[in-house]
Amino acid sequence: MRSRHVSTVIGASADDVYEFVSEPDNLPEWAAGLATSEVVRRGDDLVAESPMGTVTVRFVPRNTLGVVDHDVILPNGATVHNPLRVLPHPEGAEVVFTVRQLSMSDEEFDRDTLMVEEDLARLKALFETRPTRMR
Repeated sequence: MRSRHVSTVIGASADDVYEFVSEPDNLPEWAAGLATSEVVRRGDDLVAESPMGTVTVRFVPRNTLGVVDHDVILPNGATVHNPLRVLPHPEGAEVVFTVRQLSMSDEEFDRDTLMVEEDLARLKALFETRPTRMR
Protein backbone atom coordinates (compact mmCIF):
# COMPACT_ATOMS: atom_id res chain seq x y z
CA MET A 1 0.00 0.00 0.00
CA ARG A 2 1.36 3.37 -1.00
CA SER A 3 0.75 6.70 0.73
CA ARG A 4 1.08 10.24 -0.54
CA HIS A 5 1.22 13.34 1.61
CA VAL A 6 -0.53 16.20 -0.14
CA SER A 7 0.04 19.62 1.38
CA THR A 8 -0.44 23.30 0.84
CA VAL A 9 0.72 26.39 2.69
CA ILE A 10 -1.96 28.97 3.45
CA GLY A 11 -1.25 32.59 4.32
CA ALA A 12 -3.35 32.54 7.50
CA SER A 13 -2.77 31.47 11.07
CA ALA A 14 -2.82 27.76 11.85
CA ASP A 15 -5.47 28.44 14.50
CA ASP A 16 -7.79 30.13 11.99
CA VAL A 17 -7.32 27.38 9.41
CA TYR A 18 -7.83 24.66 12.02
CA GLU A 19 -11.05 26.27 13.26
CA PHE A 20 -12.43 26.38 9.72
CA VAL A 21 -11.29 22.90 8.66
CA SER A 22 -12.49 21.22 11.86
CA GLU A 23 -16.01 22.65 11.51
CA PRO A 24 -18.06 20.03 9.63
CA ASP A 25 -20.53 22.60 8.32
CA ASN A 26 -17.68 24.09 6.25
CA LEU A 27 -16.92 20.85 4.37
CA PRO A 28 -19.02 21.64 1.29
CA GLU A 29 -17.12 24.92 0.85
CA TRP A 30 -13.73 23.30 0.41
CA ALA A 31 -13.87 19.49 0.50
CA ALA A 32 -15.81 18.61 -2.67
CA GLY A 33 -14.06 15.24 -2.71
CA LEU A 34 -15.90 14.42 0.51
CA ALA A 35 -19.05 16.54 0.76
CA THR A 36 -21.08 17.84 -2.15
CA SER A 37 -24.06 18.75 0.02
CA GLU A 38 -24.92 20.20 3.38
CA VAL A 39 -23.66 18.03 6.22
CA VAL A 40 -26.39 16.45 8.37
CA ARG A 41 -25.53 15.69 11.99
CA ARG A 42 -26.71 12.42 13.54
CA GLY A 43 -25.26 12.43 17.03
CA ASP A 44 -21.47 12.33 16.62
CA ASP A 45 -21.81 11.17 13.02
CA LEU A 46 -21.99 13.44 10.01
CA VAL A 47 -23.81 12.33 6.89
CA ALA A 48 -23.08 13.92 3.51
CA GLU A 49 -23.52 13.28 -0.16
CA SER A 50 -20.18 12.74 -1.85
CA PRO A 51 -18.92 11.72 -5.28
CA MET A 52 -18.90 8.17 -3.83
CA GLY A 53 -22.54 8.31 -2.69
CA THR A 54 -23.87 8.90 0.83
CA VAL A 55 -21.04 8.72 3.37
CA THR A 56 -20.82 8.95 7.14
CA VAL A 57 -17.92 10.94 8.58
CA ARG A 58 -16.53 10.83 12.11
CA PHE A 59 -13.95 13.42 13.16
CA VAL A 60 -11.59 13.14 16.10
CA PRO A 61 -12.51 15.52 18.91
CA ARG A 62 -11.30 19.10 18.57
CA ASN A 63 -7.83 19.49 20.00
CA THR A 64 -4.89 21.88 20.35
CA LEU A 65 -2.59 19.83 18.11
CA GLY A 66 -4.14 20.64 14.73
CA VAL A 67 -5.29 17.05 14.20
CA VAL A 68 -8.41 16.77 12.03
CA ASP A 69 -8.27 13.04 11.34
CA HIS A 70 -11.56 11.55 10.25
CA ASP A 71 -13.03 8.22 9.31
CA VAL A 72 -15.25 8.00 6.26
CA ILE A 73 -17.71 5.14 6.13
CA LEU A 74 -18.36 4.45 2.46
CA PRO A 75 -21.71 3.33 1.00
CA ASN A 76 -20.39 -0.26 0.89
CA GLY A 77 -19.70 -0.16 4.66
CA ALA A 78 -15.90 0.06 4.39
CA THR A 79 -14.21 2.58 6.68
CA VAL A 80 -11.32 4.70 5.43
CA HIS A 81 -9.15 6.55 7.98
CA ASN A 82 -7.94 9.92 6.68
CA PRO A 83 -5.05 11.63 8.51
CA LEU A 84 -5.34 15.42 8.23
CA ARG A 85 -3.15 17.97 10.00
CA VAL A 86 -3.04 21.75 10.25
CA LEU A 87 0.47 22.78 11.24
CA PRO A 88 2.03 26.15 12.02
CA HIS A 89 4.26 27.27 9.15
CA PRO A 90 6.57 30.31 8.84
CA GLU A 91 4.20 31.65 6.17
CA GLY A 92 0.98 30.83 8.04
CA ALA A 93 -0.40 27.29 8.13
CA GLU A 94 0.45 24.07 6.35
CA VAL A 95 -2.38 21.61 5.74
CA VAL A 96 -1.25 18.02 5.18
CA PHE A 97 -3.57 15.23 4.05
CA THR A 98 -2.37 11.64 3.71
CA VAL A 99 -3.86 9.68 0.81
CA ARG A 100 -3.53 5.91 1.06
CA GLN A 101 -3.90 3.60 -1.90
CA LEU A 102 -5.52 0.72 0.00
CA SER A 103 -7.31 -1.43 -2.60
CA MET A 104 -7.44 1.22 -5.34
CA SER A 105 -5.92 0.81 -8.76
CA ASP A 106 -3.06 3.15 -9.66
CA GLU A 107 -5.50 5.24 -11.73
CA GLU A 108 -7.96 5.52 -8.82
CA PHE A 109 -5.13 6.44 -6.45
CA ASP A 110 -3.97 9.18 -8.84
CA ARG A 111 -7.56 10.44 -9.17
CA ASP A 112 -8.01 10.48 -5.37
CA THR A 113 -4.75 12.35 -4.95
CA LEU A 114 -5.81 14.91 -7.55
CA MET A 115 -9.15 15.42 -5.77
CA VAL A 116 -7.33 16.10 -2.49
CA GLU A 117 -4.99 18.54 -4.26
CA GLU A 118 -8.04 20.36 -5.66
CA ASP A 119 -9.72 20.44 -2.24
CA LEU A 120 -6.62 21.91 -0.60
CA ALA A 121 -6.28 24.49 -3.40
CA ARG A 122 -9.93 25.46 -2.81
CA LEU A 123 -9.24 25.81 0.93
CA LYS A 124 -6.19 27.99 0.24
CA ALA A 125 -8.19 30.20 -2.11
CA LEU A 126 -10.93 30.66 0.50
CA PHE A 127 -8.39 32.12 2.90
CA GLU A 128 -6.18 34.00 0.50
CA THR A 129 -8.79 35.55 -1.79
CA ARG A 130 -11.39 36.35 0.86
CA PRO A 131 -9.36 36.78 4.07
CA THR A 132 -11.85 39.03 5.87
CA ARG A 133 -14.57 36.40 5.47
CA MET A 134 -12.37 33.78 7.09
CA ARG A 135 -11.68 35.65 10.34
